[in-house]
Amino acid sequence: MDQERRQAPRFPFIASAEVLEENAGTRLAARISDISATGCYVDTINPLVDGTAVRLKILTESHVFEAPATVVYSVAHLGMGLRFGEVLQNSQDVLQNWLPLAS
Repeated sequence: MDQERRQAPRFPFIASAEVLEENAGTRLAARISDISATGCYVDTINPLVDGTAVRLKILTESHVFEAPATVVYSVAHLGMGLRFGEVLQNSQDVLQNWLPLAS
């Protein structure tokens, strides 16, 4: 994906994730490899197709982030980029805690 299309800078971030495809109910166990204020990249060998609506849960030892998201691009056998939908305040607080402070 072209860097200029991104709305916010991404930062390396490793965490476990669960991705639930909303229409089919398919649940994927995956790993997050980078994150931003507006989305993340999910490492998975079975990425979903562009435009798929999902529920995302990112888990670390001490925090859980949950939000609706949409697949904005996928790379076969590697992963997919997700754009977050409306993030509730408690998850927004978790996300802001994970992102590096802006300089």
